[in-house]
Amino acid sequence: MKKIFLLLGLSFFFVQCKKDDLARYQTKPYVELQHPEWSKSATLYEVNVRQFTKEGTFKAFEKHLPRLKAMGIDIIWLMPINPIGVKHRKGTLGSEYSVKDYYEINPEYGNKEDFKHLVSTIHTMGMHVILDWVANHSAWDNELTQKHPNWYTKNKEGNFQPTTWYDWDDVVDFDYNQPDMRHFMTNAMKYWVKDFNIDGYRCDVAGFIPVDFWENVRSELDAIKPVFMLAEWESRDLHKKAFDMTYSWTLFDKMKDATTNNKGIGGLVEYMAHDQNAFPSNGYRMTFTDNHDMNSWNGTPMKNFGAGLKTAIVFSNVINGMPLVYSGQEAGLDRSLKFFDKDEIEWNAFPYAALFTKLFELKHKNHALWNGDFGGAMVRIYSDKMDKIISFSREKDNDKIISILNFSNEVVTVKLNFKYEKGTYKELFSGQVYTLKGIDSLTLQPWDYLILVK
Repeated sequence: MKKIFLLLGLSFFFVQCKKDDLARYQTKPYVELQHPEWSKSATLYEVNVRQFTKEGTFKAFEKHLPRLKAMGIDIIWLMPINPIGVKHRKGTLGSEYSVKDYYEINPEYGNKEDFKHLVSTIHTMGMHVILDWVANHSAWDNELTQKHPNWYTKNKEGNFQPTTWYDWDDVVDFDYNQPDMRHFMTNAMKYWVKDFNIDGYRCDVAGFIPVDFWENVRSELDAIKPVFMLAEWESRDLHKKAFDMTYSWTLFDKMKDATTNNKGIGGLVEYMAHDQNAFPSNGYRMTFTDNHDMNSWNGTPMKNFGAGLKTAIVFSNVINGMPLVYSGQEAGLDRSLKFFDKDEIEWNAFPYAALFTKLFELKHKNHALWNGDFGGAMVRIYSDKMDKIISFSREKDNDKIISILNFSNEVVTVKLNFKYEKGTYKELFSGQVYTLKGIDSLTLQPWDYLILVK
């Protein structure tokens, strides 16, 4: 009997050891934060308050909200709204990213009551709002430079300095080795969430700041309300506990290579492979063909993508990611807006509004295009024109789309392997019905695209 109990005990011991051993190799999601429920199918619009209207105020911008809602926008991102430093200011009005006071409103835009009204109006319309937050540096004349000079990095002479290696002469660099400085910045971010009910932040040059700071900020903000956090950076470590979404700078560069730089689609294919295999599946990526940096320093979308602009817009809306529209982009803004001076956007026509509206309508109702793990993975469809045509499918919850894009200035007849996509589809823009039988040939005009919806 003792032998039996001994054998049973040893058997249990070895089984438990086996379970413990296997437990060490169990997978778990890389992203540990909880995305706000309202972000799963969301789209994003960046607002340059200064240039949006003649008045350049919150009240004047409010008049555009119904139009943006109708276009399918879900999240309003406001460029920095804080007072701007005067010392070493660039241009006549200065950079919004030179913050003089983290607890105040730029009087050019209005006052705190105006801002509260804007936030409330955005919420009433079923949209959300995030603020652009500059945590890496402040204006030279921010009172913190006088009250807490030890909160800033110094050069060899012991003087304040801009962030090193950049020509950001109008700002001075914070030192995140100072616990009190971290505490101040965290409380300032909590202030706008608690007192003004904003829904999160877009964080400027987020990668220049220690990840553990952002992770703590996220936990403290989420304790107030579920927030949405966008990092101006492209790194997987920020997705774990801090940020819902990061920039896809690489995508922009590869789309430009595939269009005006005439380098073909190799870079786009590489981007797709890296996005699929290197980034956490539940980490949102922000996709775009324009933003304030690109517009002001790299030119307009037409300059960057030329005849392939609409192709790039469609592509950036059907791949994995949350699409962004920048101020004036839907109106075909044909110049770079001045960054340090007044330069009002002209709202005479809206040549791209219908395109964005159509794409956003599809995103909202088709689960395959939702963000992160809420959406479907990109599955490559092979063809005999792999050097010119990008084709892939996405599927989720009985929703499915097939995207076929001609990233060339040639008419291309392509034979595609639709072995796993057989069935009947309707093309998004033309309404034409396509029946895929397995191996099908299609002809696309230069820079043409087909979005087939099942």
